[in-house]
Amino acid sequence: MEEKIGVVEDYFAKIGVIAVKLDGELNVGDVIHIKGHTTDFQQTVESMQIEHKNVSSAKKGDSVGIKVIDKCRKGDTVYKVVA
Repeated sequence: MEEKIGVVEDYFAKIGVIAVKLDGELNVGDVIHIKGHTTDFQQTVESMQIEHKNVSSAKKGDSVGIKVIDKCRKGDTVYKVVA
């Protein structure tokens, strides 16, 4: 099962990071699924930052940077995979 937790607001190709404003809670170690027009992959969140500071968890309303393993596009939907 998946729960929508945000939309990609920006993608920084050089460093492979997406910016997401969260609609729910997210922790390092959670599995996310990013889906869009040409994007569709799952990965474990290995690092997350708020205002250039590493954090282990973030809550609804936070804007976070997440390192990703593949290309993303602005507008792609971010889901948290829940068991």
